[in-house]
Amino acid sequence: MLDVFIDALLDSLKVFIVALILYILISFIENKLSHILSKKNNASPLIGSALGLIPQCGIGVVAADLYDKEHISKGTLVAVFLACSDEALPILLTSPNTKTLLNILLIIGIKFVIGFIVGYLTDLLFNSKRIVSKHLEHCDHHVETDVHIGCCGHNIEDDHDEKPIHKHLFHPLIHSLKILLYVFIFNFIIGTIIYFVGGEDVLATFLNSTKWAGPIMSILVGLIPNCASSVVLAEVYLGGGLTLGSVVAGLCCNAGLGLLVLFKSKKLLKEKIGILLILIVTSLIVGYGIDLLSLLF
Repeated sequence: MLDVFIDALLDSLKVFIVALILYILISFIENKLSHILSKKNNASPLIGSALGLIPQCGIGVVAADLYDKEHISKGTLVAVFLACSDEALPILLTSPNTKTLLNILLIIGIKFVIGFIVGYLTDLLFNSKRIVSKHLEHCDHHVETDVHIGCCGHNIEDDHDEKPIHKHLFHPLIHSLKILLYVFIFNFIIGTIIYFVGGEDVLATFLNSTKWAGPIMSILVGLIPNCASSVVLAEVYLGGGLTLGSVVAGLCCNAGLGLLVLFKSKKLLKEKIGILLILIVTSLIVGYGIDLLSLLF
């Protein structure tokens, strides 16, 4: 159990460091960022998909939090999630097999393209313009609808007199610490469950159980909000236990801790469930589509 605690703490600290750096950077540009995104920047899903390729689950966490704070659209968040691979990418890139490396580049390319295409379609179909905040959560007084919210709920339109150390360090630090605590608790809970059911070997056996249902099995594993899921998907694929379509399906819905942070509040719960369904349906279509094309060609 000590190993579970240490692993949960280390994974959470990685998220904390990435989140803190990103929130500090955002604190310098959040006013401009909010105005740019409030104009519904058409490049947002493309940028989100590119950022999602960074092999660090902290990106998905920050994206989910920015969506909850109404700084990015639903389509941009979907693009980030679909492009994410968490810890799988570094493991896949360690393969010495040239053919496997080419497939890995193909996986990255597919996830990037699927990410921004589905992101654009999501914004187009659902008219998901959620940039301008209509209220301050936990606030008792009326707020005008054109107010933009900073990382800790402060009004970034009216913070000119705030000390720089508060704006650029204190607010990002407090916000990142809250995420650290939340992520650690759930990392520890999920790690404990995996520990008692038999660890990563059980997940690997589950993935190998039925070939035709590979994409479905991979999606179920990919939805587990823990880095162990992406690690297992990568290792089983390198061991020949998963088809290309199955591993892509699993990694497309492997938003990891991002999904955890997304559902930490009940705010806009129907929209969030919709995002989850978009990830699952897209992963199923892409996974079985790739496997079908592999059989035909």
